Amino acid sequence: MQNETMIPNNAHYDIPGNPSTAKSSQLSLNNRTNGEALRVLSEEDWEFWKTNGYIVIKQAVPREQALETAKFLWEFEEKDPNDPSTWYTAPRAEMKMKELGGTGMVECYNNQHLWNNRQMQRVYDAFVDIWGTEKLWVTIDRANLNFPIRPGHEYKAFIHWDYDPETKPVQVQGVLALVDQTDENMGGFQCIPELFRNYDTWKLTQPENRDRFKPDTTGFTPTKVKMEAGDLLIFNSLQPHGIRANNSDKVRCAQYISMMPAEEDNAALREWRVNSWKNRIAPEGYAFPGDPRNWEQTKYDTAKLNPLGEKILGLSKW
Repeated sequence: MQNETMIPNNAHYDIPGNPSTAKSSQLSLNNRTNGEALRVLSEEDWEFWKTNGYIVIKQAVPREQALETAKFLWEFEEKDPNDPSTWYTAPRAEMKMKELGGTGMVECYNNQHLWNNRQMQRVYDAFVDIWGTEKLWVTIDRANLNFPIRPGHEYKAFIHWDYDPETKPVQVQGVLALVDQTDENMGGFQCIPELFRNYDTWKLTQPENRDRFKPDTTGFTPTKVKMEAGDLLIFNSLQPHGIRANNSDKVRCAQYISMMPAEEDNAALREWRVNSWKNRIAPEGYAFPGDPRNWEQTKYDTAKLNPLGEKILGLSKW
């Protein structure tokens, strides 16, 4: 019998991407060949998405709900938002993916606050626009408290891909802002739309033995994407991206949320997902060390789901 904590056929042990859904979709992203209407994105948004490989959906989650989630993250991390002396602590678990070290990943995956945001209708509708199908599953992912850089607590900004772009993954990713992050120096998400657009030309200038997950960004200036609490950023997984250095005095708070077409015939993965929610089990993977305190199991209850939440989890079928 399979260990209930292990993701069946996990293809993410050696790559960064989230293992609670497949590496790539059998379906293509929405191309609106029939001119179908959009639920959340405007036509201007749609053109921006197609050209730049990312889009920000304003107020996908109510501002107060986003701020409440940020408040919970501080509690979970045992840190005080008003006392910087509590911010800089040693990691609880070793991160295999070294560039994420010191960037403030919060190893919490199934708390009620996180599920409240996932099962918001506007969040779901935005991903329906992107995929062109209503039958979606949400990633079971974590959050981030990205602290200002201080002596002894430095980390390098980075740009990477979670999936080898040469494999042409059909996948998207997402970040929900839990506090305002409009300060240019604050850190947070950055990407390179020019490289997204020109990848096929760019790769001809690169050595054959290059690192397929970490591009040489010489000649490119990463774009800092400014967001306000409650805004959702969705980006194509072919978009080179990463975390910016936080050279401000503010803390960036975010939750990672994405959706992709449901795999309802994959009974083993569906069972793992339901168990992950029910028993607060974290995904295992190259970039996911988990919480050695096991606080999700010992301090918090199973999240309550609305009918939409049950479907994007896989508890109920579409």
